[in-house]
Amino acid sequence: MHGLMQDHPLLVSSLIRHADRHHGDSEIVSRTIEGPIGRVSFRVLHARARRLANALQRLGIGIGASDRVATLAWNGQRHLEIYLAVAGMGAVCHTVNPRLFRDQIGFIINHADDSYVFFDLTFAPLVEALRPQCPRVKGWVAMTDAAHMGAVPAGCLCYESLLEAESDAFAWPELDERLAAGLCYTSGTTGNPKGVLYSHRSTMLHTFAIALPDSLSISARDVVLPVVPMFHVNAWGIPYVCLMTGAKIVMPGAALDGESLCELFESEGVTFSAGVPTVWLGALQFLKSKGRRLSTLKRIMIGGSACPPALMQAFEDEYGVEVLHGWGMTEMSPVGTVSQFKSKHMGLGRDQKRAVKAKQGRALPVVDLKIVDGEGRELPWDGTTFGDLLVKGPCIASAYYNEPQSPLKDGWFPTGDVVTIDADGYIKITDRSKDVIKSGGEWISSIDLENIAVAHPAVAEAAVIGVKHPKWDERPLLIVQRRDGAAVTREDILGVYDGKVPKWWIPDDVVFVESLPHTATGKLLKTQLRRDFADHRLPGA
Repeated sequence: MHGLMQDHPLLVSSLIRHADRHHGDSEIVSRTIEGPIGRVSFRVLHARARRLANALQRLGIGIGASDRVATLAWNGQRHLEIYLAVAGMGAVCHTVNPRLFRDQIGFIINHADDSYVFFDLTFAPLVEALRPQCPRVKGWVAMTDAAHMGAVPAGCLCYESLLEAESDAFAWPELDERLAAGLCYTSGTTGNPKGVLYSHRSTMLHTFAIALPDSLSISARDVVLPVVPMFHVNAWGIPYVCLMTGAKIVMPGAALDGESLCELFESEGVTFSAGVPTVWLGALQFLKSKGRRLSTLKRIMIGGSACPPALMQAFEDEYGVEVLHGWGMTEMSPVGTVSQFKSKHMGLGRDQKRAVKAKQGRALPVVDLKIVDGEGRELPWDGTTFGDLLVKGPCIASAYYNEPQSPLKDGWFPTGDVVTIDADGYIKITDRSKDVIKSGGEWISSIDLENIAVAHPAVAEAAVIGVKHPKWDERPLLIVQRRDGAAVTREDILGVYDGKVPKWWIPDDVVFVESLPHTATGKLLKTQLRRDFADHRLPGA
């Protein structure tokens, strides 16, 4: 027997319809790339999204056809309009990370077979270089007005001109909720980046979950500034939550330094923000150097990398800002856990509470998790036994876009993290089973760096490990075994990375050794290297 409930699909378009109807006068405030601060209501945002949907249709994007439309853009009003219009009409909003190396970006656009690419003025030089690499892209749209088109390559379309030519009369179609709505690529340890394809259903369920009091606890009384970029897993889903709850949104654009962010916090009355530890270290340094206070900011979410205890302590003790610690993955939509207290913790002392918050937290209601040993046997939740973390749920990837092999193991997604789980369900990440390095919330592939180093004629073998860094959490250290009789310097080795990887991927230091340790099967024994170089001090750290 089925329930007798109305059958309406869970669609991204329902968020902007709800925001318009029930929170139409709520604002989205954006620091634009052109300079001034822009302000529109959710009602105007909705009308502009409908104009954009008409423009996309005129450009040949079909209703419900799942055409891919890419963005190279910062957090701003226009970017959110693209989120809504593209997904709402049944196409796929493909957010591209502009911090990746140009060849990786070209691969991603081609692999996704993007029809159009929308870009902020910041990325005009990148677009000029990318266009010859992406012959199947039908058009490139500059996210600006006609007055600023002189700064973009010839032949590009103008965003505001497209909207001006259209009516805002557009009815969002009734779609299958399992239709794809978003696409984001994540880099692994080897090979090319892989695409994670979100559905309307998964996006909506994730939005409900992170809005809960034991998650991000966002309401219509909040003013929210997502520092986490919209090109990285939908800014952790925060723009969707703001539309659902009616919270005012403040978009920082490209200015993510401590001074610029703190200026927006104060001028717009921000109560909640989210970003990686590096961002908060910058904000903290600015506040301390200028003797400033934060009069409205109440809570910040820190994810992407483990939150340094000193950072949490400084915000909570010196500035009265609560720190929420979280964990997730691109493949998880992305939030998986948030470290919120249970009632039993409320009577604990400050240090005991902080020990709870130092963990990555409890699973969202749409996430199930377990830890297993090397043979796949499930391990106990005792807070001390560590194992490989596996997850499953309706917001977690079952496969990668255009990849034949599923990553699942008996229906569970292997996260690549090694964790403990305590009796209350709080996870604590202790290591990574993969060898990627996480620097400032972004992944760096150790194997890619090793392959480039080994290509140098003087290098016999090379290994790259992550070394602790006070600002970036981790930075890559390159460990090199020279070829017999070869002479090569640190500068010679680092020079081979120029033009091959993004500058922020380049190792901070090089150490020369007589030999590298190996396992019985001939693999590099990186656990030993991490122990041997645990105390290595990087230049300038």
